[in-house]
Amino acid sequence: MSLIDYFTEDHHACDETWAEVERLVDEGQAAAATAAWARFFGEMERHFTMEETVLFPAFEEATGMAGGPTQVMRMEHQQMRGLLEQMNGAAASGDLAGLVELGDTLLMIIQQHNKKEEGMLYPMCEAHVGDSWDSMHAACEAVGPKPA
Repeated sequence: MSLIDYFTEDHHACDETWAEVERLVDEGQAAAATAAWARFFGEMERHFTMEETVLFPAFEEATGMAGGPTQVMRMEHQQMRGLLEQMNGAAASGDLAGLVELGDTLLMIIQQHNKKEEGMLYPMCEAHVGDSWDSMHAACEAVGPKPA
């Protein structure tokens, strides 16, 4: 699997888990929705960590672009983390409607963010560090398994 495919598939996996959270909330399955939320939160943090500790540093080292697209992506990750923390609070207090409402905002940000990564950054990374993907892939997997 290529670098582009790996990170794009991880985006899709996060999207699918969020859709599961929304479905379970709609169905009134609070316990299952809360469990799915915890999985989604873990998946998002894992994804950010893989990019911030493996992909972005490799790209920056290869290109010398520390203040370019990776800096923008890190800032967007911080913005999303802020929303995720608010969502954590809603979930912890049992406010699943609030969780989904905040999730609507998060989803808009994620969609814009993912388009930039998938359309621009990942292809740039593939071009500059794709030959190191095997070792980078192992480092990504070492971040931790996908939350079950």
